Amino acid sequence: MNTDPNKIPIPGNLLISEPFLQDENFVRSVVLLCEHNSEGSFGLVLNKPSILHLNELVEELAFLEAEVFVGGPVEQNTLHFIYFGEKVLEDSIMIGDKLWWGGDFEALVENLKKGTLSAESVRFFLGYSGWGPGQLSDELSDKTWIICEEKIDEEILDNSPEELWKVLLKNMGGEFKVIANYPLDPRLN
Repeated sequence: MNTDPNKIPIPGNLLISEPFLQDENFVRSVVLLCEHNSEGSFGLVLNKPSILHLNELVEELAFLEAEVFVGGPVEQNTLHFIYFGEKVLEDSIMIGDKLWWGGDFEALVENLKKGTLSAESVRFFLGYSGWGPGQLSDELSDKTWIICEEKIDEEILDNSPEELWKVLLKNMGGEFKVIANYPLDPRLN
């Protein structure tokens, strides 16, 4: 795991919020970075479940009672998804080993209906996390985020949303193992 604040993150990296970040959108959050370039950055919060289920949002997927996560505070009227496995959707973007972002939505629906893509291998998000040009780099310099290069797979996401932040930091070891145990509000310690 590279935790150098000067490291340039790449798609597939995780951004783990520092323990005392007070922005309610990102408290103890883990963001999967999907895109990072000179025009800005795009990511999806992996550990913030919404109160909605997919079958309540998308008529074509009424047969799926899948949990939907809040991908971030930007455009929460948009639906995004990632999936694991082989590339089965046109226009999907590889962001990790057997980890894909987006793609043809109609093909996604068909693959889910046919069972060629399992519901367990897809995660859905309302909205996204976005940074303008240079904004994420500034936040990394300010140590708002810790870059985690751990391979993202379905097993990582088997952790409960409440535990994912802590589990990833513990897996990084060293000082991060200690950070994982910091109280949410140190004044209450």
